[in-house]
Formats: sequence, structure tokens, C-alpha cells
Amino acid sequence: MIAAPLFIISVPELVIAQCKAGIVGSFPALNAREAQGEPPLLDAWLTQISEELDRHNQANPDTPAAPFAVNQIVHRSNTRLDRDLEICVKHKVPLWITSLGARVDVNEAAHSCGGIVLHDIINNTFARKAIAKGADGLVAVAAGAGGHAGQQSPFALIREIRDWFDGPLALSGAIATGEALLAARALGADFGYVGSPFIATDEANAMQDYKDMIVQSGAEDIVYSSLFTGVWGNYLRGSVENAGMDPDNLPEADAKAMNFGSGSSKPKAWKTIWGSGQGIGAVRSQGPAARIVDRMAREYADAGARLAKEFGG
Repeated sequence: MIAAPLFIISVPELVIAQCKAGIVGSFPALNAREAQGEPPLLDAWLTQISEELDRHNQANPDTPAAPFAVNQIVHRSNTRLDRDLEICVKHKVPLWITSLGARVDVNEAAHSCGGIVLHDIINNTFARKAIAKGADGLVAVAAGAGGHAGQQSPFALIREIRDWFDGPLALSGAIATGEALLAARALGADFGYVGSPFIATDEANAMQDYKDMIVQSGAEDIVYSSLFTGVWGNYLRGSVENAGMDPDNLPEADAKAMNFGSGSSKPKAWKTIWGSGQGIGAVRSQGPAARIVDRMAREYADAGARLAKEFGG
């Protein structure tokens, strides 16, 4: 399992908890935003994560933490990208997740420090472009994923990619249970990419109202819209209604509206519009991140055992 990088929500405390629980923890580099004139917060975050995981590994040699990942938004409006790449190279970040544009120089930066690059894609065309530009693997963002999501069925998307690509492949899209994780593996993915369930965790940097809405909502409460960032994505219906808008009659926005110059993927006017994937019906309460991992691990094992029994394995 790979924990998806969640805008604003994924902070060192959550990443560390995820890694200690045995899954890849991640965060967007743009989440580390310092005040003007202060040292780069990203540098401090990477130091904190690396040192804490190193202490954990020394104390628990038989159950070491999983590696962590940093998400880089490879978009022309991200004016911090070059600086953040240098910091990640300095810290020898083991896993890089790139989004919204595949670039050779970004992949080369990751490879220069021994890093592995997984690139977000929503269709087979983008997948081919990412690998051609030097990405090591892919994150297939299928229908039902939180945040910027594609529209293709995971059954179609994974099959098309596996026709030509045998490298690392993660699947994103409503993977919130161990059964869904096992299904992703059965489809041909190596990893399940899990985001929304971690919003309602103690370590997540999310407003309490946001966490409560995740617990109280289900797949029918997700709205697919391009209005808030210029790119199509999934959002909580309740947050759209609370902003005074009709979720069923939202205008569209052009992709040119996306701007990462301020370190944010959304204009301030939409800061209370909350992203979420369709799998949140499996989230029944708030708790520590490790509890999400433990639940999904049990469900994964139980589902595998049921299938093995059914097929005589």
C-alpha cells in the first residue's frame, strides 16, 4: 500500500505514522510552506521524517518502517519546483511521485540520488509519455479517486498499461478496504494507492469538520467538478453546499485556471471545498493512521483466504 500525498493534510506526523505502520507514507512538497524570509520548511520536514524513521528502525530492526515519498507538482506555475528538487536530492528522498506534467530533468534529479519515480496518469497515452521521459513507474488514477481524478474504469486502464509495461504500477481510485487492495493486485497493479481514508485520522492536518464529513459521507456524496482548480476532480458534496453552491449545477473551469505560484492548487475562494474519493463509505470513525493500515491488512488477508478456499488453494 502507498499512502497518497494529500494537499494540506499530509504532514510529517502522518507520514511517519504511515511508514511505521508498514506502508509508504507521502506528502506534497508544496505542503511545506514557510513564511517569507524563513529557511525552507521542506528541508526541516525531510530532516524530521528521516531522523524519526531512522530512530524507529534502530529500535525495531525486525519491523523497520517503510520508505517515504515526496510528491512534486511538475506544472509551469510551480515556481518552487527547482528549489524543492535540490532539497529532495540533498536528502536522498527514496521515492518521488510526480504529477501534472512529466519532465526528463525531474526524473534525472531523482535518479541522481538513487530515487525511484512514479508518475500520476489518467490514461494510457499519458502513461506512455511518462515512461518515455524516464519515469520508473506509474500511478494509474482511475475513476473514483480523490482530488484530481480520471474517468476511466480501473479494469480498462490497468489492462491497457499492462499490455506494454511491466514495471512498478500503483492503482488509485476508491481503494479504502483490503478487498479493494486485493482486487487491485488481481488486476495487475503492484500497489494500491490509498488517500481519503487517511483524512479522518488523528495525525492528519485537516479541520475537524472535514474529518467528521469523511466519516459521515459515502460514494453518493462525491461531486466531480473542474470548477475549483481547472482540472476535473472529486469533492465532498457537503463542503460544496456549505459554500453556498448547488453541487448538481456547477459551472466548468478551464485548465488555465490552475496556478501553483502561491503553493496552493486552489484559489483562496475555494479553500473550504474538500477533496475526497468515492471509497469513504468504509471509513466509520476517526482514529490513528495505523488503525486504517491494520484494518485493511486484515481485510486483505481474509479476502485472500476466502478466494483461496473457493478455488481450492
